Amino acid sequence: MKKKKIKSILFALAVLALVSAPVSQAEVCTKNETCTVSDFQNPPSSVRIACYWYWISDHISAEGVVNDLRAMKEAGITLAYIGNIGLDDDVYGPVKFGSDEWWHILHTAMKTATELDIQLGMFNSPGWSQSGGPWVKPEQAMRYLTFDRTEVTGGKPVSIVLSKPEGDYQDVKLLAYPVLPKNKAALKGITTAPELKDGAKLIDGDTTSGTKLAADKDGNITMDLTLSQPEVIRTVKIYAHNYNVNTRASFQVKQPDGTYTTLSEFKLDRYNSALNVGFAPLAPIVISVPPTRSADYRLVVNNAGNVGLAEIELSTLATVERYPEKSLAKMFQEPLPYWHEYQWKVQPAADDISQVVDSAQVLDISKYLSGDKLEWNAPAGNWEVVRIGAKPTGVENSPASKEATGLEVDKMSRKHVAAHFDAFMGEILRRIPAEDRKCWTFVVEDSYEMGGQNYTDTLFNDFQKRYGYDPIPFLPTLDGVVVQSQ
Repeated sequence: MKKKKIKSILFALAVLALVSAPVSQAEVCTKNETCTVSDFQNPPSSVRIACYWYWISDHISAEGVVNDLRAMKEAGITLAYIGNIGLDDDVYGPVKFGSDEWWHILHTAMKTATELDIQLGMFNSPGWSQSGGPWVKPEQAMRYLTFDRTEVTGGKPVSIVLSKPEGDYQDVKLLAYPVLPKNKAALKGITTAPELKDGAKLIDGDTTSGTKLAADKDGNITMDLTLSQPEVIRTVKIYAHNYNVNTRASFQVKQPDGTYTTLSEFKLDRYNSALNVGFAPLAPIVISVPPTRSADYRLVVNNAGNVGLAEIELSTLATVERYPEKSLAKMFQEPLPYWHEYQWKVQPAADDISQVVDSAQVLDISKYLSGDKLEWNAPAGNWEVVRIGAKPTGVENSPASKEATGLEVDKMSRKHVAAHFDAFMGEILRRIPAEDRKCWTFVVEDSYEMGGQNYTDTLFNDFQKRYGYDPIPFLPTLDGVVVQSQ
C-alpha cells in the first residue's frame, strides 16, 4: 500500500486500545503492588495494543500488508482486526474481494503476522462486522412474514388461484377463518385548518399519494373528518407520505355541545426509510381508541409544517394497536433502540365478540394449496383465506464493495448462521495452511443494527417448546387481526 494509505489505516481509521486477555491482576502486576510506569513500558504478553485494520475499497496489495504489519510491530501493535470495508464515495482498487489475488494477500498477511508474533482477528463478514455476504441465499436470510388475503364462500368446493408477492418468496402457511365485519368507515369529507387545497387526497383510499400539511401560527393543523353516518370507530390508521414524519398527534370526537374530547394521543414517527429500522418503511401508524359512535371526528397534528401524510382511515374493526411495531415491520427509528420504545400501553378491549377471531376457528388449509392453486372443500360460510409467506427483509451487510455485499443471515437460525460462518471463516481454514495462520485467534462480531425479522424455519416448533402452545392460529395478529383477545 502507499505510505499515505498506511497512515490513514493505522492512525486515522484504526482505533487503538489496550486489549487484555482474561488474566488476573497478579499476572500483570505483582500481587501486592500497583502497576508502575515500567509495567506500561514493558507490558506482559497477556496485554496487547490492538487496532482495527481496515482494508478499504479494494486498495490492498501483498507488499502493502507486509509493510503495514512491520509498521505495527515497530509501533508496538501486536493485535489487529481485519475489516473489509467499501466506501460509497471511493474510487475502488483492482483487488476484488474473494478473488484469487485477494486470497493471496490474506494468506500473505496471516503468514507475515505469524512470523512477527502479531495476532489477527477477522470481521465475521465484510462491512462493519455484521453477519452477511454474497454467499447468503434468500432462504438463509433475515425474513419477514407476508399476508395475502382472499374471501371465499364455502359450502362448496373452492378452486382458485391465489396471489403472492413478487420476488424471492416461500410459502409458510395457508390459513382460513370466518370473515370479520365491515372494516373501513365511509368518510364523506375532510375540512382542514389551515386549508389544504388537496386535502381530499387524505381520504381518497390511495395510500401512495398524499400531501404536505400546512400549519397555523402555533405549528399545528386540525383536520375534521365527517362520516356519511354515525359509526362506532375502534381504530385509526395513518399512512405517512414521506420520511419526515416525526411529531405527535391526537384523535378526538365531537360532542353534542360542539366541543371535542380526546380519545388518544400518540406519536407519528416515520422519519427513517432505512431497512435496518424496519422492513416496511412506510407501514401505517395504527392506533386503537375506545369504541365511540359519532359522525364527526378530528385529527390534530402538532409541528405539522414539514409533515407529509398519504391517507387517514377510520375503522369500525378492532385491530392490534401498533402491530407494525410489534411485529418489527417498523421499529424505533434509530439503530439503537431504547427499552421503553418496546413497551406499549394496554389497548382498549374489543367490546363486540364479532370483532375477534376465535382461535379454534382458524383452520390450517396448507395441504390444499398446490403451487398457487387452492383446491378446498370449504365449510359453509364466508371465509378469509390468508396466504402467509416469507420474504427476505432486504437488509445487507455494509459498507462493503459490490463483490462483498449480500443479504444478512437469519439471526434466529443456528443452521443458517453456521452456514454463513462456514462460507467465510470456513473458507479461510480451507485455503490457508494451519502453520501460516497461527496468528488468527479472533473472529469479530462487533456491530448489529440490522433491524428485525419475524420468521425463521423452526419458528413454530421453537415457539411451542418455549411457550407451550401452538402459535399458528395466532399468526394473523402479526397483520393486525385480533385473535382470541387483545
